[in-house]
Amino acid sequence: MNWLNLLGIAVGLAMDAFAVSVAAGLTLDSVTPRHTFRLAFHFGLFQCAMPILGWLAGKEVATYISDYDHWVAFALLAFVGGKMLLDARGDRSKVNKSDPTRGLMLVTLSVATSIDALAVGMSMAFMQVSMWMPAVVIGIVAAALSGVGITFGSRFGSRVGRWAEALGGCVLLFIGTRILVSHVTA
Repeated sequence: MNWLNLLGIAVGLAMDAFAVSVAAGLTLDSVTPRHTFRLAFHFGLFQCAMPILGWLAGKEVATYISDYDHWVAFALLAFVGGKMLLDARGDRSKVNKSDPTRGLMLVTLSVATSIDALAVGMSMAFMQVSMWMPAVVIGIVAAALSGVGITFGSRFGSRVGRWAEALGGCVLLFIGTRILVSHVTA
């Protein structure tokens, strides 16, 4: 696999992570370097690990996961996006917003944005391509774009308040729906 193809795959896989990072930046009142690091690190780690897991699983698991991976991604993103929409409707002074860069929310977003990377790893196993270097490149690109995304989102979040949170929820719902529709119609 040449570097141009690898970079294209890495950027393509990182687009979901970038969009979710923008949405996360929109929901936070102020984004600190710690928020940025946590989100970028976890998104990069999961984007690096999932293709390796997919590659290791190979042909045996591919037929089972490919049937419902899009449903899992959709459900996770719809849950998080729906929660963000509900939070945006409430009184902001009473709402105890969850931090998307911590805990179960972070793990859920990390898994949801890296399921496609699992499928890429499986396809590379079919092509008998080594997965170690591509996985590292995919992880680094995802981490970098996630850091840019959360910073970009935070610049707009402080100006638009609850509308930003609603927009972030809609973005997550759109990404989940796009994943679902692209897999169902393919």
